[in-house]
Amino acid sequence: MPHVSTVQRLELDGTGLSSRAVAAAARHGGGDTGVALGAEAVERMRASVGLKETLLAQEIPVYGVTTGFGDSCVRQISPDKAHELQRNLVLYHLNGVGPAAVPAVARATMIIRANALAKGFSAIRPEVVSTLLECLSRDVLPLIPERGSLGASGDLVPLCYLAAALIGEGQVLHRGTVRPALDALRAEGIEPVRLAPKEGIALVNGTSFAAAYAVLAARDARELAFVAELATAMTLEALHGNASALHPFVHAGKPHAGQVRSAEVIRTLLAGSRLATSFEDILVRREKPAGRSYLQLNERIQDKYSVRCAPQIIGITRDTLAWAESWLDTEINSATDNPLFDVDESALHLGGNFYAGHVGQAMDSLKTTVAGLANLLDRQLALVVDEKFNEGLPPNLVVARHADDPEAGLHHGFKGMQIAASAVTAEALKQTGPVSVFSRSTEAHNQDIVSMGTISARDARTVNGLVREVAAIHLLALAQAIELRGVDKASPVIRAVHGLIREHSAFVTHDRRLDQDIKAVIGLIESGALRRAAGFPDNA
Repeated sequence: MPHVSTVQRLELDGTGLSSRAVAAAARHGGGDTGVALGAEAVERMRASVGLKETLLAQEIPVYGVTTGFGDSCVRQISPDKAHELQRNLVLYHLNGVGPAAVPAVARATMIIRANALAKGFSAIRPEVVSTLLECLSRDVLPLIPERGSLGASGDLVPLCYLAAALIGEGQVLHRGTVRPALDALRAEGIEPVRLAPKEGIALVNGTSFAAAYAVLAARDARELAFVAELATAMTLEALHGNASALHPFVHAGKPHAGQVRSAEVIRTLLAGSRLATSFEDILVRREKPAGRSYLQLNERIQDKYSVRCAPQIIGITRDTLAWAESWLDTEINSATDNPLFDVDESALHLGGNFYAGHVGQAMDSLKTTVAGLANLLDRQLALVVDEKFNEGLPPNLVVARHADDPEAGLHHGFKGMQIAASAVTAEALKQTGPVSVFSRSTEAHNQDIVSMGTISARDARTVNGLVREVAAIHLLALAQAIELRGVDKASPVIRAVHGLIREHSAFVTHDRRLDQDIKAVIGLIESGALRRAAGFPDNA
């Protein structure tokens, strides 16, 4: 099983890698991430290479080794051409388009591909995978264009850029600088790989690029679920909201695990608050009918859905993550390759494990529920800035000024911020259409049904980014609202969070640009700083 320590050391054996460990290692940054092949994996890999060589000696057609690829599988070549065939496979797929994947995606792709090959089903020498991991350790990263994969027959186009880096073709990102791959390898004392039969297709015929985006998207979505809970707690304080909707009894009555956990987190964040209220407090303060047949209450006894139902909404994200991460853990510990070599039975098997359907379905679902968080936060923000609903806060959270003040009536506070949040929310919601249903028949109808899993995973990444922007805007408004209410009355946890936000964004006393403030709070969300300030562990 992989071993993980505080420095993210991973021993790959093809069976026990977790998506969370991959995400953490991928974001470790340049330098040694401590990823290596396990001894048993090396033995299995050598055994599969031995089986491959036995089959080649018998001159039987081995798909992608002594036959052409895809629709060309009816064309058999002699074993002496097999080396060149693997190189050609890599070269003719170097046609990706779009921006290059960020370094974290490249690192995650390298780790996941290495782990898939560590299962020992792919007839690739362990030395090739060790070279891949050496590149990871020395911060020699493939420059992989984002677009060009169908998510079936593997991420052929993206993964060919990974393979190209190993053979010294094209360009790489070497310690943060773009340079020719061969130059980078030589600078690090790494010998370029000469691909043996089957090794090209082993490197490129899998779901590792799609899975890389997916594991990072899942990690970021988990952070956003917590941020939505934090924002909900702050909204309850800003609106003098009724926290009784969080009572354990309520959620025990509908015990979806994510919903129960979300309510628990919000209760913890609110502990000690003198701003949020409860049903019991409202009953104490209420005026009694005293024989009257009708009475207009002076307080709402329950809040709008975006406040009262927040655990039920955020809980969907948490529960989606639970099964999505389980699927991803299976995916990254799978032999996503074809053909596969069965050493125990001395057999060769042709199949379709390169199909990224589980990744696509998981990411289509995840991006939908995460976009729902933007909708939740946008609706909460609308309540906080609108004097018709914000329980006495000033319109748009503008600091009240005396009518004789020369600046009276000049300032509009968070009006523009709400406009921006609504726009970004709409963009996030627009991205939720499922991609997995858009299969295209291609490659002479050999790949006649494909997963589009890579596109879906990239979409999930995009939605996460948009939701972070909405959350940052909302948190800035909430910090303003709580300060207007009195920070000293907020819960101890919210006071700590408020203090962190104020280190990056001052209280808004007059109209000023806030784009850099938004950017700063986005950074606090991305880094997990807000969660840590609230006293919650990683991936709470």
